[in-house]
Amino acid sequence: MFLRPIHFIPHDTKIDFVAKRWWAFSMTILLVIITIGALAVKGLNFGIDFKGGILIETKAPQSIDISALRTQLETLSLGEVALQEFGAPNDVLIRIQRQAGDETAQMKAIQDVRDKLSTTYEYRRVEVVGPTVGAELLRAGILATVFAILAIALYVGLRFEWQFGLAALIATLHDVFVTVGLYAVLQLDFNLTAIAALLTLAGYSINDTVVVFDRIRETLRRQKATDLRVIINDAVNQTLSRTMMTASTTLLALLPLVFLGGQTLINFSLALTWGILVGTYSSIYVAAALLIYMPPLRRIEITRVPAKVEG
Repeated sequence: MFLRPIHFIPHDTKIDFVAKRWWAFSMTILLVIITIGALAVKGLNFGIDFKGGILIETKAPQSIDISALRTQLETLSLGEVALQEFGAPNDVLIRIQRQAGDETAQMKAIQDVRDKLSTTYEYRRVEVVGPTVGAELLRAGILATVFAILAIALYVGLRFEWQFGLAALIATLHDVFVTVGLYAVLQLDFNLTAIAALLTLAGYSINDTVVVFDRIRETLRRQKATDLRVIINDAVNQTLSRTMMTASTTLLALLPLVFLGGQTLINFSLALTWGILVGTYSSIYVAAALLIYMPPLRRIEITRVPAKVEG
């Protein structure tokens, strides 16, 4: 007995997504305006990675309770303190924001941490990251994100046609930009983890978009005289079940991290959750609809090889 595949959306779904594109474009413009406004008024809340600060890599004789250690260090009033467990359960990386003053102030903060922790802690690495290094990390992170998006658009343009590549570039830029807006609106820490979230989101977003584009290209080859709007609607409807299932299963993995992951993971998991919602919406409503406003796509004739007759 074979199990039937699960379909979130019926096969005969005929939603007119193209007719609703103006609502989608309006939502897109609204999100972009909110993002620009938040960046202009609040700006990004840069974390220690980009502002500079103190890095302390330490090892405890027993497993470390991250929450208890964070509470313990917050009593020192050193500003932002970030803890990250890595490797073994008794290894922890402590990040402290740069203190006001010269190197003497930074060394005093390090000594305060040493005094607060048990004398059994082993200090493997202690570094003071200056604002210059933080600015270089920020510049490198921005360049990595921009180059990744451009490389994705170039691949789509070469794999399909340049119109698809341009539409993919606009849709992916939209998804990443409004996710940056989430960091600005909620004043989440924008650090290297945020860059990783943006790069992950760019890859996820283009995945759904490429599926829709591939279906559009297949339909263009089969239906020469059909209007492009009809082809786009058919392609989005045919891939809608797959798109919704992918988004739903990914959210099932992310939502526990949002609510139970704690302070360490909230910036990454919340940004990805928001990005997946926005990316799914842009793949359905925005990316394909942009093709309507571009030069006509090629409709490649399929050459059929006549069957060989034996006899």
